[in-house]
Amino acid sequence: MRTRKTDYGTVFLHWILVAALGIAFATGLRIATETPERSWLNTLDFILPQRSAWTLHMQASVALVGVSIAYAIYMVRAGLKRRVQLDGMRLRGLRQSGPARWGSFNVVLYWVFFAMMLTLIGSGAWLYLSYSAGSDVLRLHWYATWAIPAFIVLHVLSHYAAGGAAQLLRIVRPAKLNKPPAQLDAVELLLLLVEQTNANAARMQANAPMAPPYLTDGAHDSIASEPLAPELIDHRPERPRKSMELQANPLLVAAAVALVSAMMVITADNEATDTLHIERIRRIDAPVLDGDTSDRAWRKARPFSVMTAHGGNFDGAGETKIEIRAVHDGSMAYFLFTWNDPTRSMKQLPLIKSDFGWNMLHDGHEKGDERNYSEDKLSVLLTASQGVLAGDNTFHSGPQPLADAPATRTGRGMHYTSGGYADVWLWKASSSGASGWMDDMHFGPPLPVSPEQASNAKPYHGGIAPDPGNSNYYDNFAEKPADDESDIVTPRRLPRSAAVGTQALGKIDLDPEHGESDGARWFLTETDSVPYVREVDAQMPKGTIVPGVVVAGDYSGDRADVRCAARWASGQWALEIARRIDTGSKYDVAIKSDVLMRVAAFDHSQIQHTRHLRPIRLEVE
Repeated sequence: MRTRKTDYGTVFLHWILVAALGIAFATGLRIATETPERSWLNTLDFILPQRSAWTLHMQASVALVGVSIAYAIYMVRAGLKRRVQLDGMRLRGLRQSGPARWGSFNVVLYWVFFAMMLTLIGSGAWLYLSYSAGSDVLRLHWYATWAIPAFIVLHVLSHYAAGGAAQLLRIVRPAKLNKPPAQLDAVELLLLLVEQTNANAARMQANAPMAPPYLTDGAHDSIASEPLAPELIDHRPERPRKSMELQANPLLVAAAVALVSAMMVITADNEATDTLHIERIRRIDAPVLDGDTSDRAWRKARPFSVMTAHGGNFDGAGETKIEIRAVHDGSMAYFLFTWNDPTRSMKQLPLIKSDFGWNMLHDGHEKGDERNYSEDKLSVLLTASQGVLAGDNTFHSGPQPLADAPATRTGRGMHYTSGGYADVWLWKASSSGASGWMDDMHFGPPLPVSPEQASNAKPYHGGIAPDPGNSNYYDNFAEKPADDESDIVTPRRLPRSAAVGTQALGKIDLDPEHGESDGARWFLTETDSVPYVREVDAQMPKGTIVPGVVVAGDYSGDRADVRCAARWASGQWALEIARRIDTGSKYDVAIKSDVLMRVAAFDHSQIQHTRHLRPIRLEVE
């Protein structure tokens, strides 16, 4: 078998490209495990990266941009464009047999690969910058991702068919780059032709008889032997065939340009920071928390919008744009969040009476991933950490991110940090929000595993926990054992009157894609309900619906730091929030410049929220 080699530049760039593609592919699959319809990827958990998936994915993406530019420059500078030139001759080669056909087929594959790479880079940038149509672009990114391994298989097979193992082994046998033949210079060719014509004319004139008739033969011989007349000699200096120029190594040129391109991408990303300006107002102009967006403070505040995507519901799109306005009066900070939501979803695991007892309406609650009968929610995350990608700082993918802790019931990742706390506010349409509070929580280091969690009697949640204090709501049913898969539950409280309780629910429509009417109340209070007893249960007719949430008392402690009020109208939620600029709690993040914010919206979904990659940087006046 004849030994074949490939120029060192191609070998070097080829393997960098392979490494970057491999890292981007593996980390991309890890990230995709968080998409609800792609949970089957968890079967690959043993080979997917466990740490820093988002950071590695972005670094590999920048490397792919750089090596793609380097490859193009190297092929031009090294005179290797013919390798990928797709012309009529190559297309005709597809109709031939043997190596010619496979060589032409491989060139066609190259151009398919180029198109897929441009699609991956372009769609990835679009998703990273959180532009609109995230679901469609994400789907395109997904398809282009799987086109890459398909190309690799066909690429290897076509090379093997064209030249066997010797052809494949070329990519591990580097050789010196042969200097490409000089390209035809039409202008230089014309000058050479003119010079040659002048020289021939001078030579012919020099050899012609020049003696007049009256001269003797000797004289004629004498004259003929004399040098040419000055006017017959071309006095122009000889033109150099090629001007002298410095020929830089093609690989070094390509590497330098690629490095500069990658640095420009990183610099542009750092400079193009999404900023929320929090303007100072007089205390007398502070907005009233009532869900009304007409306050003077909001009219003057500078709006900021962010597209959040990759969630659940929202009419199947899984995305919504969230607009944020913020002001402060020196002691309190105020935020207004508005976002599109097609349904006013208030139903939080409602209970309906049947012949067999009380059934909980749900779709995924048993594994912690309710997708239909859940209230609308909005979460806000604040962190002083300057880590750009929250996916590697506060959230960790995979069914079991912590090897010494139980796996998640959802098969998805969990929230925790490697140190310090991220401040989290969670608004719930029926539970906390109805009484004017946002649940003040935090992400911190992984919590100890309790005996109940170790035995899977209770789910383990990593490092997410409420701030110290009490909330004012609880589920209207007792927790069941993990192995109890029935829908039958026992309510903790029942309405004092079935008719009054039903009237409070407004127009009842159990389709989760249909929202509740204005003024509908899908929670019980201790005033309008009584503890569950069989006698009261017997008075409830079949088909009676009871809310799955009980609201009682007030918030207290650190958990009561965030007040709010919300309204839904014409397909849009408006949520007003107030919190002290600095609460003094170690679980809270002070609102000041350079703090990073992230927001997420839930449309009648328990955990499938929308998200955005780039953080929002606060700038406090």
